[in-house]
Amino acid sequence: MLRKPISLNWEDIPDQFHTFLDGAAIFDSSCSADARVYFLDKGPGFYLKRAPKNTLQKEAAMTAFFHIKALGAEVLSFESLDADWLLTRRIPGEDCTWQPYKDDPVRLCDTTAELLRMLHETPYAGCPVPDHTASYLSNARQNYHRKAFDTQLFRDTWKYRAPEEAWQVVEETGKYLKSDTLLHGDYCLPNIMLENWRFTGFIDLDSAGVGDKHVDIFWAIWSLQFNLKTDRYRQRFLDAYGREDLHEELLRTVAAIEIFT
Repeated sequence: MLRKPISLNWEDIPDQFHTFLDGAAIFDSSCSADARVYFLDKGPGFYLKRAPKNTLQKEAAMTAFFHIKALGAEVLSFESLDADWLLTRRIPGEDCTWQPYKDDPVRLCDTTAELLRMLHETPYAGCPVPDHTASYLSNARQNYHRKAFDTQLFRDTWKYRAPEEAWQVVEETGKYLKSDTLLHGDYCLPNIMLENWRFTGFIDLDSAGVGDKHVDIFWAIWSLQFNLKTDRYRQRFLDAYGREDLHEELLRTVAAIEIFT
């Protein structure tokens, strides 16, 4: 996880967070232009995230829900002021892009598959996002009509040459996606935390909710290919996760939807 030492102007930070800033070494851990993430190295460690107003409510709610399930960080504060601010306690360990984990790709593949199966078997009653699939498809439909898409995504793997080709797949097969599984929504190696190979939690839960398992499986095999620079572990991951109830053609459906999201 990126940590660049920085100094902050306390006047830019709401007063309620100053206690956590006091005496802390501060690092920039941002990985997106849309939000700033600060690691506050003090005590157990804390993460303070700032994003445009009305953009972090879902992440805060889903992070709190995952924490109840012993799957995510503790939410200490969420404030929607001039911007949204989310303070969480640090999850111990390193994410799965840490080089010592990537140095053992077979174990990494099997571990992430087993953790995904564990997540998907977690009861989801009371989840703040009860129908991820409906919003997922609705967002794709809106972007298709707005002509907002990126056909370069997954081009080498799924070979969608035009948006119309991808959208035809969404229209024909999107109806087969269910909302019956607790999802991470962006199940990639940087979002899975381990401490000496022991699972400690999931992070970046803004896409989480109750949806279709194939969304997480799609991102898992994509991330293994992207982060390990090889597609060698795709079939092994599917075997380790368990092929029962899997429909590999729905991975192509998810790829088509993601072009529009």
